[in-house]
Amino acid sequence: MAESAGRSDALVFFGATGDLVYKKIFPALYAMARRGRLNVPVIGVARSNWTLDQFRDRARESVAQHGPVDERGLNVLMEHLRYLRGDYGDPHMYETLGKELGGAHRPLYYLAIPPSQFETIVEGLGRSGHAKNARVVV
Repeated sequence: MAESAGRSDALVFFGATGDLVYKKIFPALYAMARRGRLNVPVIGVARSNWTLDQFRDRARESVAQHGPVDERGLNVLMEHLRYLRGDYGDPHMYETLGKELGGAHRPLYYLAIPPSQFETIVEGLGRSGHAKNARVVV
């Protein structure tokens, strides 16, 4: 099997408007973007009634708080960011997620949410068929 066959082809963060994403995930994604290693869609999922622009502003703010900003790297990160608002227990949210995933076949789901919500999301991913070949990080 080729090394790239096991790589994730989309990153999905549940709890995307929370502190964990702000403090840790955005800076890590920015570092990947600066090094030319971010080449997959990054979909933030949260209950917050935000727009994509608000989500991108939050990412910019996070990156700026963690050191000097390389505009080229920041632009790469912004190009890959997507935002999906939804209730984790709503089957329609997973349908919309499927559309955002597009042709992704090995998504990585990062659960940046309270453990009490893990089961709801994992069951939703399973019922929707989006768990096939996926990875879940808690």
